[in-house]
Amino acid sequence: MPKNSDQNSTFGDFARDIHQYLAHLSVERSLSANTIAAYRRDIGHYVSHLKARRVRNFADVSEEDAASFVDYLRSGRGGKAMATSSVARMVTSIRRLHEFLLLEGRTASDPTAQVRPPKQGERLPKAITIAQMNALIDAASVGEGPIPLRDLALVEILYGTGARVSEAVRLTPDDVDLDSATIKLFGKGRKERILPLGRYAIEAIEQYLVRGRPELAAKGSGNPYLFLNKRGNPLSRQSAWTAIQEIAQRAKIDDVSPHTFRHSFATHLLQGGADVRIVQEMLGHSSVTTTQIYTKVTTQTIREMYASSHPRAVHR
Repeated sequence: MPKNSDQNSTFGDFARDIHQYLAHLSVERSLSANTIAAYRRDIGHYVSHLKARRVRNFADVSEEDAASFVDYLRSGRGGKAMATSSVARMVTSIRRLHEFLLLEGRTASDPTAQVRPPKQGERLPKAITIAQMNALIDAASVGEGPIPLRDLALVEILYGTGARVSEAVRLTPDDVDLDSATIKLFGKGRKERILPLGRYAIEAIEQYLVRGRPELAAKGSGNPYLFLNKRGNPLSRQSAWTAIQEIAQRAKIDDVSPHTFRHSFATHLLQGGADVRIVQEMLGHSSVTTTQIYTKVTTQTIREMYASSHPRAVHR
């Protein structure tokens, strides 16, 4: 918590309200010192703006004053561009401050009630083409010994089921039922989902279980996990990431991560006509809204294909 004397010198007539609010964040909400410091900096920018508009305290802040601060942030704070995420964070900071002051009876109204943070640009998932995915899978099996067998089984599971890499490295052989062609994944909160396995994934897993895993397991001390490293220990997320990077280098495909397989799994399913709610279940998303971002990826691809291929798509 900043000292009262520091606040008085920085915030002037606003100091008492700010001190009470920061104390509320510290004592009642148990926020960290770093988080409280971030709130203090944001509020400091806000107070400086209010002072420039000759506003003397929070009770005198109008909707126009609050809106002008947001416009100020969006314009780049005197010429210095700010990221949309930074603007959104600062707007959220002042809204929470005014909500607190209203609840405490320090102000008669909330001038930020109609103020909304700017919408952040939606980051579309990174997916690769089916041809690129086939090249990655081919590159995974290059070489001799148990490691290529393990890596091929890993990428077939990641792409064939949309599993998160954290879910894949926690698999045990008992989670894979080759007879029924299914795999059991445990997502966030240990939420279980059972998914089908395709023929290619079944063949890769079977070869790894018969010819690859026993050799790796013999070097360790009886680990129960499906995927093992060279020493027979459980394959970590970091080691899986490294293996995939090496596979991508062999395939000469840039910007590939374990999540690329999950993104591509969803995108290719939707491109093939799968229902978004089925894809939602397969990905383990709690809300279909999360899955619907992939529909934007496929729409974008269609739009680009139309623009480059259709004779009537030429723009003036």
